[in-house]
Amino acid sequence: MSDVEKVVADVPGLVRALGDVGYLADRGLATALFCAVRLPQPLLLEGEAGVGKTEAAKALSAVLGTPLFRLQCYEGIDASEALYEWNYPRQLLAIRVAEAREETVAEEDLFGPDYLVARPLLRAVEHPGPMPAVLLVDEVDRADEEFEAFLFELLAESAITIPEIGTVRATVPPVVVLTSNRTRDLHDALKRRCLYHWIDYPDVDRATAIVRRRVPEATEPLVSEAVSGVARLRSLDLQKPPGVAEAIDWVRAMQVLGAKGLDIDVAESTLGSVLKYREDTDVVVERGLDWVVGG
Repeated sequence: MSDVEKVVADVPGLVRALGDVGYLADRGLATALFCAVRLPQPLLLEGEAGVGKTEAAKALSAVLGTPLFRLQCYEGIDASEALYEWNYPRQLLAIRVAEAREETVAEEDLFGPDYLVARPLLRAVEHPGPMPAVLLVDEVDRADEEFEAFLFELLAESAITIPEIGTVRATVPPVVVLTSNRTRDLHDALKRRCLYHWIDYPDVDRATAIVRRRVPEATEPLVSEAVSGVARLRSLDLQKPPGVAEAIDWVRAMQVLGAKGLDIDVAESTLGSVLKYREDTDVVVERGLDWVVGG
């Protein structure tokens, strides 16, 4: 039995292990993570912002006891940010030293491993093991289609090609987790290379348990009332419905203010912790803060 099989033996065991590091996963998500580790195969997690996609990858890294290499995607991201870049100052210094010694520096010497600055994708591929690293490609939907195509080799072969050096193949393939908020549709070719799981908003009971784990110093009434308030807010037509992350922020804000429960005054002063658009605040105020707090 391999080290990975010992640590991630079965789905129920993974559920418990994730819980031990503070992440409460349902069986569906735990099964997706289990398959991503044991097959191994990249996993695409989609869902609304704030439902715990990024935290799932972080928790998996903690369970495996291996590094998490995170690539935060954005519009215009390219290879120099994601994969590697050349250390131009060091290359220039080498040229000047050679000139001072009246020596010649070959181009292949300047574009070798000693002058390579590894970025998250390359670092994950080069991780020596024995346990696989976790590579988190966060919010891949923010990048463009060209960047998606750039990922295909990594997703399919756990390898990266550097034109000046050649193909670097992973000795221990990383566990790759991609997340998306569905701000745009991802290409079918990317989805074909991945397992898929949709993370929905948790029900009130699970959300309450998650928030209690993350804010253990908060009172039970405060947590329960905040989680119920967030559930009511999500029923409105908001630009950014609050997720679990916002519920945690809301409870932390109320707890640090010394609130014992959620009332109209507390809700009014802390709405900025749970709502992120002025228009959403207007919708909630129009609906009534007494409704938000369950009055």
